[in-house]
Amino acid sequence: MNAQENSHAAPPSEAPDWATAALVLATGQIFWGRGIGAPVQAVGEVCFNTSLTGYQEILTDPSYAGQIITFTFPHIGNVGAN
Repeated sequence: MNAQENSHAAPPSEAPDWATAALVLATGQIFWGRGIGAPVQAVGEVCFNTSLTGYQEILTDPSYAGQIITFTFPHIGNVGAN
C-alpha cells in the first residue's frame, strides 16, 4: 500500500538518532523504537500481550510464529531473563 492508495497515509518521517527500529502500519504511520534480535526486516501481524511475567516463554512460544509481539507491561526485561 502506498500514499496514492490510501489518502490517510502519514508523510514519511525522519528517524530519531536513538531509533534502531520502526513499526510501519498499512496507513503509513511510523512508530520509532529500539529493536532487539536480528537486524532484518520482518512482516507480521502485530499482537499484544498483557502478562506481567513469563515473557521469556511468550517470546519462544511457537503459537506466536509470524506475529510481532507488543508487551504492555513497562518493566519487561528490567530484571534480566532466564
